[in-house]
Amino acid sequence: MSKTGALDLASGLGGKIDKEGVKSAVDEYEKYHGYYGGKEEARKFNYTDMVNKYYDLSTSFYEYGWGESFHFAHRWNGESLRESIKRHEHFLALQLELKPGMKVLDVGCGIGGPLREIARFSSTSVTGLNNNDYQITRGKELNRLAGLSGTCDFVKADFMNMPFSDNTFDAVYAIEATCHAPDPVGCYKEISRVLKPGQCFAVYEWCITDHYDPNNATHKRIKDEIELGNGLPDIRSTQQCLQAVKDAGFEVIWDKDLAVDSPLPWYLPLDPSRFSLSSFRLTTVGRLVTRNMVKALEYLGLAPEGSQRVSNFLEKAADGLVEGGKKEIFTPMYFFVVRKPLSE
Repeated sequence: MSKTGALDLASGLGGKIDKEGVKSAVDEYEKYHGYYGGKEEARKFNYTDMVNKYYDLSTSFYEYGWGESFHFAHRWNGESLRESIKRHEHFLALQLELKPGMKVLDVGCGIGGPLREIARFSSTSVTGLNNNDYQITRGKELNRLAGLSGTCDFVKADFMNMPFSDNTFDAVYAIEATCHAPDPVGCYKEISRVLKPGQCFAVYEWCITDHYDPNNATHKRIKDEIELGNGLPDIRSTQQCLQAVKDAGFEVIWDKDLAVDSPLPWYLPLDPSRFSLSSFRLTTVGRLVTRNMVKALEYLGLAPEGSQRVSNFLEKAADGLVEGGKKEIFTPMYFFVVRKPLSE
């Protein structure tokens, strides 16, 4: 069950970072990003530190506002956010043709929301790969509560260097996670190494679209805001991702930006112009309540110093995501299914 109360949020802020060290961690994290003058090269070189700090600082906010699955979804009219997220995960499982008994890897699994849903939906055993101690600790507790500790597990490791033997898994997927990789070809090659020959990898990638203009100052600002608020070294284009997976040796089965024909915009939950009781905490009013609550918790000493700043850069990211979505320069659901050749 997701953390739902103010004290739950406060208790998780900072993740595994010592509470006295949260403010300095925020200082260091912000310095990585272009919004504060940071360089892409530094983000890529120090991506492990940057991404770990990001998830230590942000995970409780995500779980408080979004639930156990930290991702967007293609959404139908009349469908709730929670329903669309589940369907998004089921769609991926169907595209991979998962069957009972298969051994599956979730690359960059967060606290395991998709992992648990896909395991239940497909009757498979799913291993979640994650390099963040706090998220793994939280994910194991949620697995226990869901009664899935026997079929789902977590492994702490970097997805650029996985501790698995060659040809281990029957299927691999990643949901809005490999965007953190400093080198997409290297990441996809490592995924190919642990995947059995003839089997498939499916992924939802965060990408800039063909509408993005690197010489447009507004476009650049939006990209910087998204990178800052989401722990990204750089947002790659859809074509760069597709070429990278080909360079890694995969055969492309199909690819599509699923945001293009979504009946409801993927960014709708974050759009300040709309209101929803079912996802109240993501609305403008809900975000205002959260902002003031975090301010009060920090003032009372129940949340560590620096928590407000984390809340602020996550809000900045939300604004950048909505603006990027409306201008159609960014998508969180460039989807492709690829196959590892039977012989290399």
